[in-house]
Amino acid sequence: MGEAADLDETVRQIEELDRRIVATKADVRDFDAVKSAVDAGVAQLGRLDIVVANAGIFSFGRADELPEQTFKDMIDVNLTGVWHAAKAAIPHLKAGGRGGSIVLTSSTAGLMPFENMVHYTAAKHGVVGMMRVMAIELGPDLIRVNSVHPTSVNTDMIQNPATYALFAPDLDEKDRTKENLAPRFQSLNVLPIPWVEPVDISNAVLWLASDDSRYVTGITLPVDAGSLIK
Repeated sequence: MGEAADLDETVRQIEELDRRIVATKADVRDFDAVKSAVDAGVAQLGRLDIVVANAGIFSFGRADELPEQTFKDMIDVNLTGVWHAAKAAIPHLKAGGRGGSIVLTSSTAGLMPFENMVHYTAAKHGVVGMMRVMAIELGPDLIRVNSVHPTSVNTDMIQNPATYALFAPDLDEKDRTKENLAPRFQSLNVLPIPWVEPVDISNAVLWLASDDSRYVTGITLPVDAGSLIK
């Protein structure tokens, strides 16, 4: 999970580029909090053109064993939270009268099933349906809506003991290291890499947010090292 220090570092990097940022802590499950954060940002910066709904959590569990609260938390953050971000932003995008771009973070799990991840897969599939509906509804306002679908990304979301245990139940805990698990992650992909880097996803989002994709809407963009065709 992100921490306050991560947000502070983001602020530092942006201000180091001599740019302005309005940083606010909010829970995506709370629409009023998200709306207040977006409204405050627009009030201070003057306009809104690009929205990236990227908040998400991750866990594992068999469909018949998953606790009710675990399923609910996943849907509340990874699906309802995405809707809250878009819902809070859309009035500002429309008011600007210049169109805009909304990018929703899904996953390869939004386009194919993954065992032990019924709640995550359901949420990420839901993001695709949401994206397609919003692309149709917002198209007349020149607001584009697309989703990005990463394979495993080299972050703490996969680099942790719980994920390692799922991928290597046959190994002792001391042997479940990043180096030892890399070949197993690589087996998911066509390209000979275990995972992509965060910058690879950022570059895809940047393209969807830019005028280089000004007529691209309603697409599911994989950044998946070929995992979806395997």
